Amino acid sequence: MNINNHTYYQLLGVALLSFLIMSCTKISTNVKVKHSGALRNIMSGNIEATISLDTLSQKEHFYALGAVADLKGEIQIFDSQPHNSVVIDNNISITDSYAMKAALLVYAEVETWNGFNIENVKTKVDLEKRIFETAKSNGINVQEPFPFLLEGEVSSLDWHVINWKDGDTDHNHDKHKQSGLNGSLDNSAVEIIGFYSTKHKAVFTHHSTNIHMHFKTEDNKLSGHVDDLILNKKMSLKLPKR
Repeated sequence: MNINNHTYYQLLGVALLSFLIMSCTKISTNVKVKHSGALRNIMSGNIEATISLDTLSQKEHFYALGAVADLKGEIQIFDSQPHNSVVIDNNISITDSYAMKAALLVYAEVETWNGFNIENVKTKVDLEKRIFETAKSNGINVQEPFPFLLEGEVSSLDWHVINWKDGDTDHNHDKHKQSGLNGSLDNSAVEIIGFYSTKHKAVFTHHSTNIHMHFKTEDNKLSGHVDDLILNKKMSLKLPKR
């Protein structure tokens, strides 16, 4: 092989390696979504603890959502700060404690987020589509699960905080929503933690959607599971920064 050919193949190899590195960088968010437990197991009646929150209490920039063991409340953690909700004497009680266990937990560590204005998006179906489109156009691999945040004022938000009756073995989605307390917010400022995945239906998203969301109000007086919502023009979507 003469020197010209040798140099040519060296340069070709370097170019190919650079292309592969850039391609991998483009689809990577450096964020790993993990989960413990599964919705299908809960619907089958297995509502026992699968993980202790205190084993995660030292993580930084930690975001999570899930269900308390035995379905006795909702878990939502924003930037390592718990805003977990339980029903006590027919009222919602918010706790900032990691001293509880979860039947289901979805979580990730996200140090930095990118913000995007939400326009012409109202329904939950519209939102799911916009999250997909925005993530894909900004280099996130939408074939892998990723977290997202929503911040701003919602036109309306339907919520529930589960408080499952001891000994009840008949599980279905409607009963979960009706157990405990539920209600609606109108024109309220909220922060929402959510997870998107096309491959985790019946694991941490329900069979009809690719997103699972929990919320807290701006004044931290209410938090829980998002059943449905209507957005307005003041909402901001945040995705993990690459």
